[in-house]
This record gives sequence, C-alpha cells and structure tokens, in this order.
Amino acid sequence: MTNNFYSNGKLLITGEYGVLDGALSLAIPSKYGQALHISSNESDNLTWKSYTNKNEVWFEGVFELETLQELSSSDNDTATALSKMLNEARALNPKFLSDYKGINATTTLDFPRDWGLGSSSTLLNNIAEWANVNPYTLLWNSFSGSGYDIACAKHDTPIIYSVKNKKPKVQEVVFNPTFKEAIYFIHLNKKQNSREGIATYRKADFDKNQFTSELSELTQQFIACKDVETFKNLIINHEALVASITKQTPVKELLFSDYDGAVKSLGAWGGDFIMAVGNTNTPDYFRNKGYNTILSYNDMLL
Repeated sequence: MTNNFYSNGKLLITGEYGVLDGALSLAIPSKYGQALHISSNESDNLTWKSYTNKNEVWFEGVFELETLQELSSSDNDTATALSKMLNEARALNPKFLSDYKGINATTTLDFPRDWGLGSSSTLLNNIAEWANVNPYTLLWNSFSGSGYDIACAKHDTPIIYSVKNKKPKVQEVVFNPTFKEAIYFIHLNKKQNSREGIATYRKADFDKNQFTSELSELTQQFIACKDVETFKNLIINHEALVASITKQTPVKELLFSDYDGAVKSLGAWGGDFIMAVGNTNTPDYFRNKGYNTILSYNDMLL
C-alpha cells in the first residue's frame, strides 16, 4: 500500500498580522512545496525520514505505530511536534493508521528549510490529506496561526484569505500584474520566528477593527492595481500601516534606504523573504548588499 501527497508552499503578500483578526489578505502559492510518500512494512512501527531539497536527511525517527510514542529520533523537538500532529489527526479520524502493520514515511522539500515557505504547513496539509481530516482543524488542534498557509497548500492560484471564529474563507482571484517583471523576492539570510512577531502584535494597543478594515482595503487595491508606480505606493502605505501598530521599523528604512524602489516584508517582519519592486537593476543591488537568493515573480509563484 503506497500513497503520495504534495502541498504548495506560500507567500503572504498583504495582510500580515491582521490576517489573524479577520483582515482580507492576498496569499499566493509558491512553485516550491513538500511531498509525502507513504508505504507499508511489517515492523509495527512508523519509520520517518525527512529530506532536504538537496536530498539530505535532516530528520529521522521511529515511532511505535499503536501509540505513536517516539522510540528513537535524530531530534527530540521535531519528533515531539510530529507525534503531536499525528495524534491529533488520529483523534479527528480514529481509523487513521489502522490499516497498516507498519509504515515507512518519507518527506521531501523542494526548497531550503530556512526559506520560510511553509515546511510545517505543507507537512500538516499532507498529513491531513493522508488522514482524511480537515487541515484547518488539525492546525488549530496542533498549533496555532491564521491558516492562510494551509489555504495556499491546497490551492494552485492566488487567493484572498480571511478567517473569523476559526471559519476560514478562501476566494481564488486573478493576480497577474502586467508589471510582474519588476517584482523580485529576496531572502534576508535568516529564518523568522513568526511566533515572536505575533506575540508583539498581540501586545499592541490599537483599534483592531480599524486596522483590519484598512488592511482589507489595501488588499483589494493590490489586486486591482494596474501600474507599477501605484503598486509601489501601496507597498509604502501597507508598510507604514503595519509599522504604526507593531512599532517596528519598515525593512526598507532599516536595511535598504538607498534602494530606488519599494520594499515590503512578507509575513512576520524580520526575516525570510521580502518583496522588492524596482527595475532590471534590482538583482544587482541586492547582490551587492550580500543577498544572493533573488527570485523573479515567475520563478517563485504559481
């Protein structure tokens, strides 16, 4: 018995932080994702191996299939998180795993683990499909988050995402700007811990309804935008709005004040990818600053 699953990675273009409180957000699946391959064995155990995009094992563990108790692993924290996810999936579907004597599970990423495109969300969505359970319920029972990354894992087009009272709403949209050759995605050479950014946001004192309303309006304007200069101004406005709430410094002001274009953080501020909108000199500018992972719009997004 074998099964194969695949989920897309993600980028949150608009609505960071506010997506947690119902703001409309533009999210786009990436061309990079994660595969899960399942096969049966006769061991009474679940043997798990996770591979990087360079086909190197970054995690391996063995779990007793009946209890999902860790028997051995290369990393206890990863093993604990994986066991929790699998146990929650079985709680949602008690028949999950019951058809197997033993299991070999293999995951393979399309992207480097430090890119922040959703190594956890793609895994969770793959497990949800394998277990035949609701991925959003699995997310909120196992961890936390808005769920936009799960929506991207399941869709092959740009989406508007919102969630209220743990009821996600996903609308597929057309987002294919005529100026997309001016859009680049640059990795900041560090992995951002979104939990820290969310904690800072949660502590802020502000009018939540006004903030989410303004973010939602900006999201609609991003989608409707027809020219690059307007798009740059929308980025500036979006960065200023989020900065006013989180009291963080926009990334352009912090790192790229001499860049002749607009720069926007994607997701929690402080790491992973940024979006830069400029001209054909943009890749050289960022390379000269020491940032070598630079992807065009067409290279990054579905």
